[in-house]
Formats: sequence, C-alpha cells, structure tokens
Amino acid sequence: MRATRQLREAGQSLWVDNITRTLLKQCTLAAYIDQDSVTGLTSNLTIFDKAIEAGTDYDAEIATCERAGGSDGPTSRCSSSRP
Repeated sequence: MRATRQLREAGQSLWVDNITRTLLKQCTLAAYIDQDSVTGLTSNLTIFDKAIEAGTDYDAEIATCERAGGSDGPTSRCSSSRP
C-alpha cells in the first residue's frame, strides 16, 4: 500500500498547492487522486500570476481578451472567464 493511502486512511488529507492547466490537461491531477489519494487542491494569486508571467498556457486566452477590449484579464467582454 502506498504511503499516501496510509496517510488518508489515518485521517490525513493530501492537497496539491499548485493548480495548472497542464496538470488538468494531461490528467496528472486525476492520477494524483486515483493513485496518490489526493483529496484537495488550492492555489493563490501569486502562483497564478507566476504561471501567467513565466509560462505560455494562458497566452492565447489573454490575447483573445485583449482583442475583445479587456486589458485587465478575463472579464465579461472576453470569450471565456475560466482560470
């Protein structure tokens, strides 16, 4: 039995503190849940800001929002408002 499953059975909750689109798109999160007994996830604005600044996962959506007139990120004027 994996140590992470033993922790869960002992009443501990395992959380991932770094949500990314890649984590979701590549089904890594699903594997964490199924194989590693992860029960929660969280992020914060600093992590999100760094993901936008350092990566390319959000570039296309930001460009779409800017063309739609939204310069402050996803707004009601943009085609999508998901993180």
